[in-house]
Amino acid sequence: MTQAPTPTADTVRRLVRTLLKEDADTAGGPEIRPVAEGGGHSTWWVGSRHVARLAADRESSARQRRELRLRDLVRPHLPLAVPASVAHGDWAPGLAYTVDTRVAGGAAGGGEVSAVGEDDLAGLLLGLREVPVRQAETLGVPRTAPRSLEALRRMAVHAGERLGAADEFDPARMTQLPPAAAVQLAAQPGTAVLVHHDLRADHLVLSGDGRVRGVLDWTGAVVGDPAEDIAGLARAVGSPAAVRAATLAGYGARPCLRGLWLARCDTVVRLAERLDGRDAGTPLPLLRSQLRHAWEAILLERVTELREDAGDEEP
Repeated sequence: MTQAPTPTADTVRRLVRTLLKEDADTAGGPEIRPVAEGGGHSTWWVGSRHVARLAADRESSARQRRELRLRDLVRPHLPLAVPASVAHGDWAPGLAYTVDTRVAGGAAGGGEVSAVGEDDLAGLLLGLREVPVRQAETLGVPRTAPRSLEALRRMAVHAGERLGAADEFDPARMTQLPPAAAVQLAAQPGTAVLVHHDLRADHLVLSGDGRVRGVLDWTGAVVGDPAEDIAGLARAVGSPAAVRAATLAGYGARPCLRGLWLARCDTVVRLAERLDGRDAGTPLPLLRSQLRHAWEAILLERVTELREDAGDEEP
């Protein structure tokens, strides 16, 4: 099998030199600076107004090409900015690239979401629910089955014990989710919506006043369990803000609590895996930050008295 080339700053410079003449900082073309690498593509700042993403393999190329169409589908439904592509194609045989407009602001990890920012997140969750599922699937967005919270809970209990031995976590906190409650918080039939599925801090763009201005990287979107996006927000901006945003978006106690506990169990499992050497690609400070955010206390903690009526279901 032919080894895929590794993109460099010169690769990106040659690619965009004739595309973005108005963004040139020097006679040699716009300034090219790496942003980060991850998620199957290499990301570069291009001058002051654009971002280039170069896919590393054919699978991520397919997701990136699908993302171009998906962003056009979701944009009318969201109150937040979604990057627009100004150029796209192949940067190497079979490997896709896209040059996108840069959404002004900073990553959510660098600031706190304000009360108005929570309204922005509510608009995001509400807008995703309004995107026609059939149209998303027509674009190739996959449908995924809901995860078993009970199976995840069992994994988290064992992971919590390992973290307790390492003085990273109090494993007794896992008793807040007894087995019966995890079963009670199973995903309900007929609730699948378009899910961003990667609402982490560096994909949420914040302004200086705590407003959420944009959402980046739609390559991992699926049709599935809306609680996964609530969980993503809990890890990124904290459980109180995530649950308040989901409640404002019209979600009831069940999906809010399901998202909360997906996030809490995930963070325990992932931190334990990192300490065991099985997730070397994720920085420890990030995993610890996500665990702190997910385990922030919220008012809606009890799950034993959820009623089996419409008041606990999504609208």
